[in-house]
Amino acid sequence: MQAFRTTVLTVLMVLALCGSALAHFGMLIPNKDEVTQEDKNLHLTLSFSHPFEGVGMDLVKPEKFDVYFEGEARSLLPDLKPAAVMGHQAWQADFAVQRPGMYTFVMEPKAYPEPAENNYIIHYTKTVVDAFEGGEEWNQPLGLKTEIVPLTRPFGNYAGNVFQGVVLADGKPVPYVRVEVEYYNQDGKREAPNGRMITQEVLADGNGVFTFACPWKGWWGFAALTDADYTIEGKDVELGAVLWTEMK
Repeated sequence: MQAFRTTVLTVLMVLALCGSALAHFGMLIPNKDEVTQEDKNLHLTLSFSHPFEGVGMDLVKPEKFDVYFEGEARSLLPDLKPAAVMGHQAWQADFAVQRPGMYTFVMEPKAYPEPAENNYIIHYTKTVVDAFEGGEEWNQPLGLKTEIVPLTRPFGNYAGNVFQGVVLADGKPVPYVRVEVEYYNQDGKREAPNGRMITQEVLADGNGVFTFACPWKGWWGFAALTDADYTIEGKDVELGAVLWTEMK
């Protein structure tokens, strides 16, 4: 009986460690990446999770939630309403598109304490939506603390397309930075053959440029991870430049 208990405890510890190793992703998912004249309304869901495994975490109300249009930012924080994603606290908002162009939505969360890694996590998360086929200048940085600037148009892509982006921190390319990639397994139909296949990883080159081919239809998240030059309560801070794009 003692040996049985020891075995059970060991398995539980291994499972806990495996769970804590899952990649974190800030998530900002609209109901579509292109707005047409027939349907001008967007519904956006903000959450924090392990998107492939469907394991959620609580997201307190973000520090910022903005929409960028024609070089100007407008706060959408007052529009946020409570929601639940993967059984955890999340947020949602509706947005009515009025003019043709490109709308970039950005979430800056409050720092998330991660006991398993003894640090804090802040993911600057953005998603780009095209309105009435008028989206241009989609490769322009927004001036965030860290961000992925797309080199592939971040909307209107086929599954199987190659996606490229450049990672910036304080406005400068980050050479050889690690980029985690995950598929939003929303309906749970995809299964990874092993743990290594859940989160894909690529390294940016010396100019901060990374490349990844997205094999499936649906939403794909890219998270470029760097360390902040400050601490919170004496603990390191992981900064994530996160970008979501839909493949069709």
